[in-house]
Amino acid sequence: MTSPRTSNAPDGDTLVEIYRRAQLIRHCGEQFLKTIRAGRIQAPYYSPRGQEVLAAATMVTLAADDYVVTIYRGLHDQLAKGVPLKELWAEYAGKASGSCKGKGGPMHITHPASGVVVTTGVVGSGIPIANGLALASQVNGDGKIALTSFGDGATNIGAFHEALNLASVWKLPVIFLCQNNLYAEHTSFANGTGCENIAMRAASYGMPGVQVNGNDAVAMYRAAADAVARARAGEGPTLIEARTFRFEGHILGDDSHYIPKEEMAAAIAADPVPALRRQIVAAGYATDEALDAIEDRIVADVAEALAYAIAEPYPDVAELGRDVLDVEIVP
Repeated sequence: MTSPRTSNAPDGDTLVEIYRRAQLIRHCGEQFLKTIRAGRIQAPYYSPRGQEVLAAATMVTLAADDYVVTIYRGLHDQLAKGVPLKELWAEYAGKASGSCKGKGGPMHITHPASGVVVTTGVVGSGIPIANGLALASQVNGDGKIALTSFGDGATNIGAFHEALNLASVWKLPVIFLCQNNLYAEHTSFANGTGCENIAMRAASYGMPGVQVNGNDAVAMYRAAADAVARARAGEGPTLIEARTFRFEGHILGDDSHYIPKEEMAAAIAADPVPALRRQIVAAGYATDEALDAIEDRIVADVAEALAYAIAEPYPDVAELGRDVLDVEIVP
């Protein structure tokens, strides 16, 4: 297992941008919870609350056209990579103007223009897909890299191990980002994984494995930037295990009873979003007033996106026959 030490720390402007993206995720997520609970939108919801800084610090290291493959708990990755708010909200609401015409919903957000090419509802299934995207970039020589996000539970399925082995053999420009929030659905990491940590598994496949505090913006940025640099230089894949925590249940309606109360309380007390704000202000990168203005803009943008999604029409019934592969089976 290696440690990220080569990349420079993010400058002040980058830290402020990480904060902006983290606050966007936070406010958008909170508004989704309120809207769904109020019955204004009917949708499943997997909250990334607590993991905002991790996604923001990672995605800021990527180019706009780099690929991201994420999972059903992917709101933070999607927003941090640049999926537009209105199209995102409209998709959650099942509206025709959504990023997938209202057909994908929260668990299948896709927006190629921002690089978010796949959001999958099947645990671990995005990992080999990212290999395919990375292989395409390698063959085309276009310099793009692929990043795939997944939870700690996904590292115990066959696709994880097969994908890491193949990526290493072919030196694919891919980053495997395990967002380890310590609970795979309702099972604690210690009760579901036999090894001490996820990063150490990288050694089995001949690639660097890095364990990092995913809630520390500087540490997360450095680890991601290192992996990006390796991939762009043709040096192959990296496995990053970013330790974090989720403040909500596995899915909306889950009361997190399986998480010890003191563990949850400690994680919430160390909330990475206000911690990053204090860090930025203390370093003199921005004033409280400037950060308040950023947050006010985000609140207004989220409110506008919500209103847009509610007002937009549902897809026409004719859409049932579009975007569907029609295969004639001949006996």
